[in-house]
Amino acid sequence: MSAAVEQHARAHLVTDAPDGHRALRVALRYDPEGLTDDIRIAVPGSPGGEQEWTLPRALLEQGLRTPAGHGSVRVWPCGRVQVVVEFHTEGGVTVLQFDCAPLVRFLGRTYAVTAAASHSA
Repeated sequence: MSAAVEQHARAHLVTDAPDGHRALRVALRYDPEGLTDDIRIAVPGSPGGEQEWTLPRALLEQGLRTPAGHGSVRVWPCGRVQVVVEFHTEGGVTVLQFDCAPLVRFLGRTYAVTAAASHSA
């Protein structure tokens, strides 16, 4: 049985279009049995289906408090209750803005399953 964690969260896709933001329901995923300690963020509605990005769990946690980056991903706090996650690809930049609370809850769940797995090993 997999102890994978999946949680949905509301995010805003930030663009330079006249309306500026588009609300999305994204999936946050973490697999403690994976080879890396990465978080996956899946965004629906791309022409080819779901778009998924990967970032280190520690980067997401650090970016809730202070600007942080690793490779093509940047995370930084935006005011007191929001955080921005920016993904750079060859095709451009995708910017997502989240409320912090769902991300904090998600991170808490990932650490809980990691701790449970290490206690049962």
